[in-house]
Amino acid sequence: MDLIRLEQLNVGQRLNDVSLNLAHGEMLGIIGPNGSGKSTLLHCLAGILPYRGRVEFAGANLAHLPSQTRAQKIAFVPQASHSAWSLSVEDIVTLGRLPWADEDAPAIANAMAQTGVSEWRTRRVDTLSGGEQSRVWLARVLAGQPLLLLADEPVASLDLYYQQQVMQSLRGYAEDAQSVILSIHDLALAARYCDKLCLLNHGRIHAIGTPQQVLTEANISAVFKVQARIDLTVTPALIVPR
Repeated sequence: MDLIRLEQLNVGQRLNDVSLNLAHGEMLGIIGPNGSGKSTLLHCLAGILPYRGRVEFAGANLAHLPSQTRAQKIAFVPQASHSAWSLSVEDIVTLGRLPWADEDAPAIANAMAQTGVSEWRTRRVDTLSGGEQSRVWLARVLAGQPLLLLADEPVASLDLYYQQQVMQSLRGYAEDAQSVILSIHDLALAARYCDKLCLLNHGRIHAIGTPQQVLTEANISAVFKVQARIDLTVTPALIVPR
């Protein structure tokens, strides 16, 4: 059984007839130009935006899931999160356990280790850079151990080293039988770490499948309006304008 299945998802003019499925343990990258509907799709799955169509989660209608069950099973990392309180990093990560009403110390410690924020556990989160804070928000979500992790541009504000670290953390999380859906602009990272890619254009699916099926010169030209040379046989993948 698929973990998540979307059938003809529509949100005004922002998403049109989006249908896809994701199995347990898969990592799906949502790619496309600015304004193509990537964040809108994630916001629907996170329960932030209303939609028309049907979303099934583990065989049940997502719209009918009790709020606590949804909070336990699905977690969302938005773009550019900021804390309104001057809490310590460890306190922020511990908030990820709220849906479970417990403070699972091993889960919290493991989440901080996975994202490389353990050394900051006593630092106030508002003293960290934007990129450092992004890793803390990811750690908070990982501490909750959701079945489905949604992340909106999780590597956007990170340097090259931590882009790789975060993507490796997400990849490892998926391989532990949880599933990950993320939006991402870096096509080389998407090709390297994602099992499947969904290429959106003007709110519709232009292509969906493996990175090899989606990241073709024809698709890049049609959607991004760029002539590119693509080689997915090397690491990192080579996707450069020509």
